[in-house]
Amino acid sequence: MSNATIIATSEQEWPHIRINGVTLDQEAIAQEMQYHPAGSRQEAVFLSSQSLVIRTLLQQRAAELGIAVTPVSDETEEEAVIRTLMEQEINLPETDAESVQRFFDANPERFTSPPLVAARHILLAADPSDPDERSQQQDAALALIARLQQGEDFTRLVTEYSACPSKAQGGALGQISKGQTVPEFERQLLRLPLGLATQPIESRYGFHIVWVDLRVDGEALPFAVVENRIRAELGQRVWHKAVVQYLQTLVGAARIEGIELQGATSPLLQ
Repeated sequence: MSNATIIATSEQEWPHIRINGVTLDQEAIAQEMQYHPAGSRQEAVFLSSQSLVIRTLLQQRAAELGIAVTPVSDETEEEAVIRTLMEQEINLPETDAESVQRFFDANPERFTSPPLVAARHILLAADPSDPDERSQQQDAALALIARLQQGEDFTRLVTEYSACPSKAQGGALGQISKGQTVPEFERQLLRLPLGLATQPIESRYGFHIVWVDLRVDGEALPFAVVENRIRAELGQRVWHKAVVQYLQTLVGAARIEGIELQGATSPLLQ
């Protein structure tokens, strides 16, 4: 809220906001708050009010232009109006081939096939809602890693301690690539070198003691394979910037009372 404020005489009072002479319904603000969780009521009221102000400005602009719509798919009429207005009012330049090639050359690490890892693990299960149990299991995982570093047999410790069904296969997880396990485990697993991981990996299930048996790093993808993906990403960035600028223009031209929007970003994109 550093760049915008809401005007009310007390924290618990609903703001009195007018947009080009139209009063913002306070009940609508209350209903909108469910979509804008925040650290305080005041901030949630501001975010909800901002969103409704922007939507009102868009609806007013669409009415001014006499836009008629036919919703598609599962669109609401309001969504169809906003989409049609954006299509009519915002002209986006085509992403040229040179920009796409330049982005590809500047970000080679982003355009590789995912690595492949074959690993075994010991899972010490812990309830995600029980901080005491999680702390105890983390300590237990570190103790088991120390024992493995001293030469104890991994398979024996799997059989004795693991809470994962993979214990029947000596803790083997098979060959894992991107998208084959939970994200918090995957992010760390795919970065590990060969051998015993010196720290346990924490996931929603508990703590994993991991031994990497095989690692095949990803290979660079050819430009032709990723060209359309890059073009779409760059187009999305341009669209986002254009929408923000368009909304700033609407805010700057409007008569808005009861709330101050400076450098308004787009609640539509959040």
